[in-house]
Amino acid sequence: MSQLQPKINLHSAIFLVVSVIIGSGVFKKIAPMAEALGSPIWVIACWVFAGLVSLAGALSTAELVSLFPNSGGEYHYFQKIYGKFFAFLYGWSSFAVIKTAAISALAYVFAQSINTIVKLPDWGGDLSIKIFASFTIFGLTFINYRGVNSAEKLSRFLTYALLLGIGLFIVFGISSPAGKLAHFETKNTLDGWTFLKAFTMASLGAFWGYEGWNNIGFIGEEVENPKKNLPKSLALGTIIVISSYVLLNLVFVYILPIDFFIKLNKVPNSIAAVEVARVLGGDIGMLLVALLILTTTLNATNSTILMSARIIYAMSRDKMFFKFADSVHPNYHTPGKALWLQCIWGIALIFTGSFDQLTDMLVFASFLFYGSSALGVLIMRKKAPELERNYKVWGYPFVPLLFVFFCTVLFVMTIFNQPREALIGLGLILTGVPVFIIVQKK
Repeated sequence: MSQLQPKINLHSAIFLVVSVIIGSGVFKKIAPMAEALGSPIWVIACWVFAGLVSLAGALSTAELVSLFPNSGGEYHYFQKIYGKFFAFLYGWSSFAVIKTAAISALAYVFAQSINTIVKLPDWGGDLSIKIFASFTIFGLTFINYRGVNSAEKLSRFLTYALLLGIGLFIVFGISSPAGKLAHFETKNTLDGWTFLKAFTMASLGAFWGYEGWNNIGFIGEEVENPKKNLPKSLALGTIIVISSYVLLNLVFVYILPIDFFIKLNKVPNSIAAVEVARVLGGDIGMLLVALLILTTTLNATNSTILMSARIIYAMSRDKMFFKFADSVHPNYHTPGKALWLQCIWGIALIFTGSFDQLTDMLVFASFLFYGSSALGVLIMRKKAPELERNYKVWGYPFVPLLFVFFCTVLFVMTIFNQPREALIGLGLILTGVPVFIIVQKK
């Protein structure tokens, strides 16, 4: 049987990390975060905090990546650490909801952005947007099917474009006469338990902006010198994203006061970055930012399709999922059937209209799996100290311990603050239990 081939170098791997993280979240999330916290300083602090926690998670996960550079990412590590059942629940959750719903949501936002620039046919409701989003998923899946190099080159081109666009936006924003340092003054203050709840909920929005930093591990078999390049790409890619996010939000607050973003959160389908661009450059500025959002959402959709299909492939290869999906195309060296299976389910989620609700319910649950990765570093140090580690997490054991602590706090706080969404999210994960039993019997 044909095998996946290592074709992705360090430079490309770093760009894939950046491309799969930066989506539409950073351009929109400041509004709900401002309403929750009421303070520009705390909003910026929230992005810094979420970035540092994500970096701690990336540094911790990088040690597991260097130990087990294989397709499937956490699915592969979890088998070694916790056994098949927990690994299957992660893989099932990723396929059924977490990753495919993210693909659907990103493609839908991309289609919505296209609709604001070039009006799509009015076929009643949002049918034309759903159809365009479906063709987006289909087209990007086809590119990925034809070879990882083609998909990676598209991602690299789009990543260059988005980083250039973000850089220009930051430069114009900082140098704009419209900016005021007075906008950074804190007017509203929260304290005690009220502040902790507000900061936690705002952090969930920021963490959604950082979602995807772990995805590079899914393509471990296709990265050159994976034991060294995977950890480097995780750390460097995450640092680039943190820097971009913090600078962007500094510009947002510098140009417009926090009260504006609080009011903006009550306006449906509003995008904070577009409103800032209106101040900076009028209609032309708004158009350029709309094009930037188009680039980021298309890039994130492509990179998520590329990496997430490897979970399906790895599960199928282990006879833990549909057997037909373990095949590798003899010429293109891609998991073709896994890609098309992911494509079909992602399009189905678009037409159910449930992808936004699913991602909202399961964004907190991802911290259960992220925390399990960091905990796995501690377990493997005790369980198998003799294994070769080309990379060891900096600040061990404090960095993985802190990450496990923060994941636990966010998980518990979400259950207290949003019990309905949390319980439904956990219920969706547990739908994998009967599937696991059926698979084991077969």
